[in-house]
Amino acid sequence: MKPRNQSNADDRAVSPVIGVILMVAITVILAAVIGTFVLGLGDQLGDTAPQASFDVTNVSDSNGNITFAKTGGQTVAAGDLVLSIDGERYPDAFPDEDWQSGSEKVGNYSGSGLYSGTQTVRIIHDPSGNAIFEEDVDFGS
Repeated sequence: MKPRNQSNADDRAVSPVIGVILMVAITVILAAVIGTFVLGLGDQLGDTAPQASFDVTNVSDSNGNITFAKTGGQTVAAGDLVLSIDGERYPDAFPDEDWQSGSEKVGNYSGSGLYSGTQTVRIIHDPSGNAIFEEDVDFGS
C-alpha cells in the first residue's frame, strides 16, 4: 500500500514537460519579433500603397498639364503622390489634398521640356515607393 502524501511518478513528469514547451514557445515568439525589426521588415509594415484606379482624361503639353480622373479605390492624400513621365519625377505635381473617387486632378509638370510621342506616365505613392498607376500616354508629335 502506498502512503497518501506520495504521488505517482508519472504525475511529476507532466509539469516539467509543460514548462519546457512554454519556454520554447516564448523563445520562438521573441526570436520572430526581434528578427522582424532587426531585418527592417517592421518599418515596411505601415507603408503600403493605397489601392486606387485612375484614367488620363486630357493631356495639355503646351502648359505642362495632364488631367487624371480617379475612377475607384481608396481615398488618397494627393500630397503623397509623385507624377513620373518617362522616368522623370515631379514631386509637387498634385495639390496637397485628399483625392476621392469620381474627381479629377491636374498633374503639373511645367518647367521641364515638352514631351512628344508616347511616354510612360506613372503616379507613384511616395511613402511606399510603389506605382499605383502606369499607362503609356500619347503626347502628340
